[in-house]
Amino acid sequence: MQIRELVEGRQIFTVEETATVLSAAQQMKQNNVGALPVVRGGNLVGIFSERDLMRRVVAEQRNPATTKVSEVMTANPRAVGPDESFETCLKMMKEHGFRHVPVWDGSVLMGLVSLRDVLLRDLEEKDGEVKMMRAYIHTNT
Repeated sequence: MQIRELVEGRQIFTVEETATVLSAAQQMKQNNVGALPVVRGGNLVGIFSERDLMRRVVAEQRNPATTKVSEVMTANPRAVGPDESFETCLKMMKEHGFRHVPVWDGSVLMGLVSLRDVLLRDLEEKDGEVKMMRAYIHTNT
């Protein structure tokens, strides 16, 4: 299965790099997401996550109402292409300690996947395989 299957049909929430951290955090709460791709004129320039909020804003005692997302985002994030496999995406997330990865086709932001998204889909796949094996064993015994 490919990452594109996770993001097709999903609404994409983004934040402009000039937005305040407070407005980004409010948007994350409103949409129940843990990270937002950061854009400049529609182009992906970063990612802002709950981890960035805690480490670069709260822990450094910055004012979220005046701090711009561009000051505390993770700039130039690694992204996965829509045709990448779940396994490749999961390996990259594990290797680099990412919890969120933008899906970028080279010119268009297609979405954002979380570690939870990938693990749940992988679990669904494995569950389907187990059910098929059980059915096969049941019919052949």
